[in-house]
Amino acid sequence: MHIMLFHSTYGLRRAVRQAADRLRAAGHEVWTPDLFEGRTFDTVEEGMAYYDEVGKDELLRRAVLAAAPYSERGLVYAGFSLGASIAQTLALGDDRARGLLLLHGTSDIAPTATVDDLPVQLHVAEPDPFETDDWLNAWYLQMGRAGADVEVHRYAGAGHLYTDPDLPDYDEEAAEATWRVALGFLGTL
Repeated sequence: MHIMLFHSTYGLRRAVRQAADRLRAAGHEVWTPDLFEGRTFDTVEEGMAYYDEVGKDELLRRAVLAAAPYSERGLVYAGFSLGASIAQTLALGDDRARGLLLLHGTSDIAPTATVDDLPVQLHVAEPDPFETDDWLNAWYLQMGRAGADVEVHRYAGAGHLYTDPDLPDYDEEAAEATWRVALGFLGTL
């Protein structure tokens, strides 16, 4: 698979590179665009301040430019938290998308969004302060109406970004389970 993997609000950190290496070791071709142009942050608040400064439209423009040279190959879009939101937006707008792997995040869905049985897998903490139960229920229904084939995997007691070993949220057991299931998912595409 050809995978475009987007970083979280912390920026393109070691955990994203490690995830890309894990995917490459499983035989996938992976790109990790740096939407924050070299900036990384130590807290969600710092990262979100930068996001607010740059703006959603500019980050989406950067993501589209990063994906454009590869999209004709049929990309799997993937991302962590904020990056998952960006990946979802791009996948729903790309009729050649092969799949969508969401780690720790989702995004709004345009009421007119349609996809043709797009395989989607979401991995999220339970509970997650950024992905509440009400939000996830509505998101799941909207994705289904859009035509996506959605799987949701919840990890009880894990923190929001539980796959990042450099953050307090890290949960090794949940992270390894996530990667085992995600690699299986990618192997079916």
